[in-house]
Amino acid sequence: MSRTSIIALLIFGAILGYFLSFGAETTRKLQASIYQMLSPFFTTGSGLQKQITSVRTGLKSLEELGKENASLRVDNRQLRATNSALRDVEHEVNRLRHALNYRERSVFKLIPAEIVTRDASTWWHTVTINRGKEDHIETDMPVVTDEGLVGKTTTVSNTISVVLLVTDENCKVASSVEGTREQGIVSGERVSGGLAPLLDLNYLTKQANLQPGQKAYTSGVGGVFPSGLFIGMVKSFKTRELDGQAKVAPAVDLSRLEDVFVVTGRK
Repeated sequence: MSRTSIIALLIFGAILGYFLSFGAETTRKLQASIYQMLSPFFTTGSGLQKQITSVRTGLKSLEELGKENASLRVDNRQLRATNSALRDVEHEVNRLRHALNYRERSVFKLIPAEIVTRDASTWWHTVTINRGKEDHIETDMPVVTDEGLVGKTTTVSNTISVVLLVTDENCKVASSVEGTREQGIVSGERVSGGLAPLLDLNYLTKQANLQPGQKAYTSGVGGVFPSGLFIGMVKSFKTRELDGQAKVAPAVDLSRLEDVFVVTGRK
């Protein structure tokens, strides 16, 4: 054993003997002092443990919130789909209710029909309906909706019929304008692209001076269309060399036709 080791051992023994000479009370005080010095380290360790536990709990809560959020998004999509379907059903019910009410209050005998095809080459001008000779449909019968005049039947077979729309230039309708004595002939006009066609109301007097918003109705002249069917609203008026002409917006949105009625006579 080296000299340094012997000296260190003697010093440790002296210190140990010194502490052993303390009484019980002195020993407790010494322990209290040592704990007092070490207490900040204990406190720091405990706080750190609490923080670690809190972070773990927070991470678990975020994971649970993420799962709940994903579940809520799925539920929300399902609710939107259901809501959209219910709106479609409501629209269909309201449309059929309006049609039924119109049929009940109309002064005409009406046969309901559905649009089955449209002529792609003349989108605005002809449609085909699922009624024909078996349903007592004949050529040159007016076709209407609860909103107004649609056109007239042309080619009629046993189970289907072609309807020439009022917007076709070959469909001529004798008409009159509300609040005036003006009468003229309504016909369609050719348009290109997806433009919504207007109607030409020709052969008016040059003094007609029709105003936007005035309504045009069938006059009953000619025998095809009975009087009183709503054709559309006047958009503008101009004078020409020999007569006056008005532009009329159709009463019916012909691009969205689904159901129509064929007028077979008066009740």
